[in-house]
Formats: sequence, C-alpha cells, structure tokens
Amino acid sequence: MSFTQEVKHEIANVELKACCQKAETAALIQLSSSMVIRNQNLVLSIKTENATTAKRAFKLMKEQFAPKMNLSVMKRMNLKKNNVYEIQVLTKVTEILTALGLWNAQGLTSHPTKAIVRKECCARAYLAGAFLAAGSINSPKKSNYHCEIVTQDINHANYIQSIMNRFDLGAKYILRRKQHVVYLKASEKISDFLRMVQANNAVLDFEDIRIQRDFHNNLTRLDNCEVANVMKTMAAANDQLEVIRHLIDEGRYVELEPKLKEVAELRLAYPEASLNELCEKYEIQYEKPISKSGMKHRLAKLIQQ
Repeated sequence: MSFTQEVKHEIANVELKACCQKAETAALIQLSSSMVIRNQNLVLSIKTENATTAKRAFKLMKEQFAPKMNLSVMKRMNLKKNNVYEIQVLTKVTEILTALGLWNAQGLTSHPTKAIVRKECCARAYLAGAFLAAGSINSPKKSNYHCEIVTQDINHANYIQSIMNRFDLGAKYILRRKQHVVYLKASEKISDFLRMVQANNAVLDFEDIRIQRDFHNNLTRLDNCEVANVMKTMAAANDQLEVIRHLIDEGRYVELEPKLKEVAELRLAYPEASLNELCEKYEIQYEKPISKSGMKHRLAKLIQQ
C-alpha cells in the first residue's frame, strides 16, 4: 500500500459530525463525479480507482440521503489495468446537490456555498474529501516532499487553495497538462495538512521519517564542513612549512625574530596541527599563553618573510 493509500484509508475511517459529512461529501462529488440524463432523469455518477474512496462516498450518501444507488466495478484496459469503482446515484440528485450547496437556480456551482465550509471543522472535512477524491502525497522516504490535489476547473482550484490558506498552509497553484493542481512542498506544511484532515498515524510516520532524514542530512553537512576545515588547515600548514624550509635553505631562518621562530619551530614539530592545537602546544612548551588570533597573526607574518 502506498503512502497516499494509507492516508486515504485513515481519512476514510474518521467519524464525522453531520455538518462535516456534508462538507466532505461535497468535495467528493465535485472532484470525482459527472451527471448524465437517463430516461429523462438526472443520474449522478461517482467514479474512482480507489476502493477506500468509493466505500466512503457510498457510506456518506447512504447515511445522509438514502438515495437509490448502484455500485459497479470495471477494469481499465490501459497498461495498469486498475479497477474503476462507479457509484450511480439514481434518485434525489438535485435534492442532494442542493443540500450540499452545489446547485442553485442557475444549475451547478463551481464550489459549495459558504455555509457548507463556514465552520473550521467543515473546512477541514472539505479538504479531507478533496484529498480522498483527487489527492496524492509522496512517501516521506523519497527525497522530495510533495502533496497535491488535482481538479479540472481553475475556479475550483482557486477555491481549494483559498481553503488551504485559511489554515496558513501556503498552498501553491500550477497548471500541469491541462489539469489544475494545488500543492504543498514544505514538509512542515504537509505535516500540518495531514494533522488537519485527521490522518494522525500518517503524521507520526511522516514526522518520524522526516526527522531521521533531516538529522542524517545535518550530520552529513557537518561531516562535509569538518572535512573542508581539515583540508583548509592542511593546505595552510603546507604553505607555512614550505616557507619555513625555504628560509632554512637560504640561511634566513636564524635571522627571524624570536616570536616568529617560536611558532615556526612548533609548525615543524607538528605539521598537521590546527591553530587551536598549536596554541595548546605553545603554552606547554613556552609556558606562556597565546590566543588563536595571535597564533594566526604570527603564522601570517611568517609567510610574508
């Protein structure tokens, strides 16, 4: 089972209040249904490739409106040959759509009425329904974090984005292959979204894997930084050693002032030592303190000889 399927399974088992049932059902219908006229009657057809989503939609419709419904399963003929679950709502279609704020005197609306999502709990339920119908999320084990909801209508995409941003999720929009996509990229915002739609076990899994990856990445960066510092120290030490040996070969080493000769002798004795280590050796050998900046200044002056 993919991470998306796990999240949908968890959402589909959340117990909802009556007002939230309407909101979630409205999103499911908007994102996974179409209407046809059959025998001069309106028929609502809800299609999905996700069995969990189909079961949730059937349950919500039955509990709230008890219409006459048919449930069928077909198999796609493409390469994946996925099952397609279809719920046909044969009666009470306009009554259902009106109750969900999706139908008015002019016909179908691009989004529910404000009353459907006025409460915070209902807005959360609407987003949960939207994710059930047309959402996906990358596994946190993958290198990039991504959560999205896809719709065929730009007005509806803007509506979903506005609902998300009521909760400060920072949702973004993009047109991709004629589909309108509302998405989240920041790992913290995806975690907030999962928490908001009550996928609590998914939140724990997501956060656990995210924290482990972030810890590993930070550790790697620290290791890389430490390696870079070691390489920098070795390069500087090699330059200093080269100058000191050149001074010895030319007979100018004995002419160095005492302070420079002291650090030169230390560098010859400890060619791989860092500045901090040279300071410690200096205090032990000469029984007087020297700061890191003082050691750095003397070595720089030595290079100039």
